[in-house]
Amino acid sequence: MAQASRESEVQDDTNAPDGPVVQIDIVSDVMCPWCIVGFRQLEQALGMAGAGAYIRWHPFELNPDMPAEGQNLREHITQKYGSTPAQSDQARAQLQALGQDLGIVFNYDDNSRIVNTFAAHQLLGWAQTQGLQHPLKMALFKAHFTQGRDVSRRETLLDIAAAAGLDADAAAEVLSDTRHAEETRAHQQFWTSRGVTGVPSMVFDGRYMLTGAQGAQTYAQMLARVISERDAA
Repeated sequence: MAQASRESEVQDDTNAPDGPVVQIDIVSDVMCPWCIVGFRQLEQALGMAGAGAYIRWHPFELNPDMPAEGQNLREHITQKYGSTPAQSDQARAQLQALGQDLGIVFNYDDNSRIVNTFAAHQLLGWAQTQGLQHPLKMALFKAHFTQGRDVSRRETLLDIAAAAGLDADAAAEVLSDTRHAEETRAHQQFWTSRGVTGVPSMVFDGRYMLTGAQGAQTYAQMLARVISERDAA
């Protein structure tokens, strides 16, 4: 699979290992719990493979038409998937148990909301050029899933960006500049035009894509395949 030609040369080195390094492009949405689950599983796989990764995060909106005020999460899940309250509770409990094993705290209550993430994606695209995309992505996941913060609010986004080491004034300019919005739309279209319909979608070494949280063992097998093929070339 071809890589996005629009991508900056700046990449986040999340491991800086002694062993082989694999470029991994992750198409993701901040609202997707399976995206952070999949990433933590990938971290485990990197340890198993004795490898490191240059991670680049790419935008995908699970709910591009989500209004500014967002929607109650339980209500949203019922409308979108037809889940009953009991099924919703069971799914939350399963996620929380899985998260505990991976060091992720999923805090859910009756007031949990799903919000629009387009502005967050604009900041993430810019943060890549600053070498801080990965810390910002992790901070956004934590803010939404653990702290229950509204990551669609401008003030919240600027606070999270500053805490991740980004310049708050520059971040504010990004959110006010329509150019970044246009770039984010084009970036989203790049991946959807290449068959990405769900997240997380991880592209290994620009060639192989795995969709969904596949588990550490599957990711480790893919890493081994990519490294082996690279060594044999």
